[in-house]
Amino acid sequence: MKTAALLLCTLATLFFAQPVQAQDDYPYRNGLSVPFVPTPMSVVRGMLETAKVTKTDLVIDLGCGDGRIVVMAASDFGARGIGYDLDPERIGEANANAEKAKVTDRVKFIEKDLFQAEIKDATVVTLYLLPSVNEKLMPRLMGELKPGTRIVSHSFRMGQWAPDVTKEVDGRTIYLWTVKAKPPE
Repeated sequence: MKTAALLLCTLATLFFAQPVQAQDDYPYRNGLSVPFVPTPMSVVRGMLETAKVTKTDLVIDLGCGDGRIVVMAASDFGARGIGYDLDPERIGEANANAEKAKVTDRVKFIEKDLFQAEIKDATVVTLYLLPSVNEKLMPRLMGELKPGTRIVSHSFRMGQWAPDVTKEVDGRTIYLWTVKAKPPE
């Protein structure tokens, strides 16, 4: 009898269960496809140091969340920065963080889809996105960014594109790629 009841419960679970979406395709809060998970400040510093950010750089953070990468790039490295995020709540936090750090003259935050972001003037692009989003973004990064632009990602690679540098900071992995010259056509 127990076996029959267990079998019936198992079959009912399989019959009534809804298909589960892959994590990369799951719509998060407010319909966003990437959840907000803040990068630890030590990792933010590690990302900016790995990219060798200086005061001559324009750092663009795609999916900027609360703006911590752009704010640190400006306050601690003297760079200019732009952060893009779809979540108006995160943009509000980013602007408040920029005001608190007194870097509003060197940074701005824009509520916009990262696939629509203007990136061509970046000298450094920072990412903490899901692997599938990185892969979708990769052709655009390779096609629009100038040779020499550095791309640094927290935790996730970009498909088969081998990073120039892989580094561990406080148990987190950082990847760095440098955009190469485009081959002649």
